[in-house]
Amino acid sequence: MTQKLTCLIVDDETNIRELLMMTLERMDIETYSASGVEEAKMLLKQRPYALCLTDMQMPDGTGLDLVNYISEFHTGLPVAVITAHASAENAVCALKAGAFDYLTKPISLKQLRPVIEFALKLPAQSNPSSTNTLELIGDSEPIQYVRGMIAKLARSQAPVYISGESGSGKELAAKLIHKNSSRAEGAFIAVNCGAIPENLMESEFFGYKKGAFTGANQDKEGMFQAASGGTLFLDEVADLPLAMQVKLLRAIQEKKVRMVGGTSEEAVDVRIISATHKNLSEMMDAGLFRQDLYYRLNVIQLKMPALRDRPSDIPLLAKLLMTKLCTGMGISEPEITSATQIYISKLQFPGNVRELENILERALAMCDGQTITIEDLLHEDKLKLEIPKKQSFDPDQTLEVSLSDYLEDIEKRAIVNALNKANNNKTAAAKLLGVSFRTLRYRLSKLGLAKEEDADLDTETIEAQE
Repeated sequence: MTQKLTCLIVDDETNIRELLMMTLERMDIETYSASGVEEAKMLLKQRPYALCLTDMQMPDGTGLDLVNYISEFHTGLPVAVITAHASAENAVCALKAGAFDYLTKPISLKQLRPVIEFALKLPAQSNPSSTNTLELIGDSEPIQYVRGMIAKLARSQAPVYISGESGSGKELAAKLIHKNSSRAEGAFIAVNCGAIPENLMESEFFGYKKGAFTGANQDKEGMFQAASGGTLFLDEVADLPLAMQVKLLRAIQEKKVRMVGGTSEEAVDVRIISATHKNLSEMMDAGLFRQDLYYRLNVIQLKMPALRDRPSDIPLLAKLLMTKLCTGMGISEPEITSATQIYISKLQFPGNVRELENILERALAMCDGQTITIEDLLHEDKLKLEIPKKQSFDPDQTLEVSLSDYLEDIEKRAIVNALNKANNNKTAAAKLLGVSFRTLRYRLSKLGLAKEEDADLDTETIEAQE
């Protein structure tokens, strides 16, 4: 016989306790109740619980006191805190203290049920080793810390702010938090806040009613509605204009949205994860980002390490990225020499993993098909192509552009040089470069050098290359 789930309700108001008990019992959950913090501590010692619902203000203490006590002595027990209406400060404090979620008075059954259901889906304990974070490649200390944080964050409904440089894996971390949470069965909706025109932001976020504006021929849900029951990832949240920041703050606090052209609000159950590579603290000081929204989004912060801060992970990342590139191109995978692995482990990579992939992609295009050497990464004149001297690599030279752009420019020059030597015959140019015909065509397209027609290639040549 399956043991019945139990919940502890802590509130000094009798009518609130009775309402919560009735709701939970209809969900086939056994309930116990306490009128204060000390009574709750006594009941916690008597039996295990699957969930605790606690009021914030009580005669002998606060909900925060109980959250802290449970975090210390009953690890793994999810706690939802009930706060006064629109008391954003209390809600944020509760989430920072380790509360699973919060509810605002007057309590809506539409908001209560999802909180209970999500809490009951959580495993009894947080176990980082069982968290599915295999996509985070590496065993370095910084990446192990990130894995541990993801395991903890997956057990909460608290808003998460992910900081880090471009290309450091912020969206991947957001996906993993969602994937390992009780919301995993819901949608993960990612939106780049900087890619939405300002005049369309409200309708994109909250949806619109038919006739709300010219072209609104039918009702359309927004991203909040699409993500209800799941996670909404706001990438580059720093790009939101101030007017939209106000509307977003209200939607997060009230857990309700109003469609453009609508007359009533509808409840949405969305977890917010946000990210940006910009410094939000500096933007607040400059008046470009609202302080109240910042503290609402930044309840818990996860900082993604730069690639240069975990050099021991770079060789493994390079190997896996090379496998991915070769599989996509349908070619055999060359070996990355040990000297090359040591070399790339010492690079700074301002573009992080994204830049590493770009550099490997160019090296793949220029290698001999068997091995990736340091010269392939630097794109040096291994085939004695006439690369201008001003483009030669000087390790002591301070570049005014990123390494990625610098190498791309050299690659373009090398390919153009080879095509000139081969009278624009791509098959011959590919041989000069020591790459396959397919690889050359791919690189021409990637670098924006391809023409619409390949007049120099006859059918026989193509068949020979195929």
